[in-house]
Amino acid sequence: MSLPLWFDPALCLIGGEWVPPRTGATLPLVNPSDGSDLARIARGGSDDIDAAVNAAHTARAGAWGKMTALERGRILTRIGQIVLERADDLAVLEAADVGKPLTQARADAVALARYMEFYGGAADKVMGETIPYLDGYTVYTLREPHGVTAHIVPWNYPMQIIGRSVGAALAMGNACVLKPAEEACLTALAFAHIAQEAGLPEGALNVVPGLGAEAGAALSGHPRIQHISFTGSVATGALIQQAAGRNVVPVTLELGGKSPQLVFDDADLDEALPFLVNAGCQNAGQTCSASSRILVQRGVYDEVCRRMADAYGTLTVGPAMQDHRVGPLISARQKEIVEGFLGKGADLRVAARGVLVDNAPDTGAYVLPTLFADVPPDHPLARDEIFGPVQVIIPFDTEEEATVIANSTDYGLVASVWSRDGARQMRLARKLQAGQVFLNNYGAGGGVELPFGGVGKSGHGREKGFEALYGFSVLKTVAARHG
Repeated sequence: MSLPLWFDPALCLIGGEWVPPRTGATLPLVNPSDGSDLARIARGGSDDIDAAVNAAHTARAGAWGKMTALERGRILTRIGQIVLERADDLAVLEAADVGKPLTQARADAVALARYMEFYGGAADKVMGETIPYLDGYTVYTLREPHGVTAHIVPWNYPMQIIGRSVGAALAMGNACVLKPAEEACLTALAFAHIAQEAGLPEGALNVVPGLGAEAGAALSGHPRIQHISFTGSVATGALIQQAAGRNVVPVTLELGGKSPQLVFDDADLDEALPFLVNAGCQNAGQTCSASSRILVQRGVYDEVCRRMADAYGTLTVGPAMQDHRVGPLISARQKEIVEGFLGKGADLRVAARGVLVDNAPDTGAYVLPTLFADVPPDHPLARDEIFGPVQVIIPFDTEEEATVIANSTDYGLVASVWSRDGARQMRLARKLQAGQVFLNNYGAGGGVELPFGGVGKSGHGREKGFEALYGFSVLKTVAARHG
């Protein structure tokens, strides 16, 4: 297919220059909608990472490090403006690369612009404080950048995660080295070109595509990296934390999820239904914060099962460019993983499945959205992260039972409560083990301003909002004795 490429995707951005990887090696980008090759990207390695890290340090010592917060903010704001101007082209790149429907891909481009706007406006508003202390002393705090930060982003939401990670780090004055996922690099490279066009100084952002085991490992273990931000699997996150530990480097980890929505007898089902379904099937379920568990009180259990099954019957699945509700998974490998989980559900009742469109290519990575009902809380499909369009419905009787079930997995990223009882909402907001709890909604429209992160195996640290800026800074205390 024809892509709106205004750049060479087989190059790395290092120190303001677009250069081939040292080895000259490339990797294919595969279109998950039909299995065809989209482009070839650089297969960066340890030498490229080393050059990128050194270039970032040079930028910190030069024009980028000397720039005021106001000037940094203006550049980020300009980036956001250009992203909005090119949102349609970016959406096509993301849809082709990741397989998400065009409407979702364009929403991601708009979200990327919003991150740049938010962090552009916030750059000069990160304040220290004065601390009352002993007589004869004035004590105050400063927030300073770590220095050079590493950003390893996944394939499911490249634009959004670049926005919330790289955007926040740049706003604080860090210089960044970005390693996009080898399965989806196009919008990361496009973003870097846009950043240059907006006036970002050379070396402030460096981009090295490549394999996780090569470029990713070299970046996470590099001795001159001073902070690492990673979004991805629990297994890879553990490896990155180990590598960072050897260099005593702080890490922000946003890992997996098995997020529940709790539906009580008094819930407004008309309001809840779109959230119940969409939060599990958006981006073909390939979302860390996907709601893959629906816990329903018995008084409305049958009705919720019926209404969700009816909604699943309207979920069409097809090529990304045709803009159906659900696109393909990212790859044939991911399809195999999800189908393996579906096999584990052979003993469960299938309440409904989505519909594959007639013209969907056989070579695409399609999996039908599948809804299971009457699922025991300890079943693998109710406990393990699937990362596909699979949801389970679990019945419960009491608020206490629902709380136990909701907190029974290793994850704690997002949770939602559907109830008209305000006291119950407040109780559960405290009891649910999750980084975000939504009351009578789910996701709050993305919420660029809302701190995001998890507990347990969902990771640690926070992205989005001002909390991300604090995470990308070091707090310094200054104590002046003046008599």
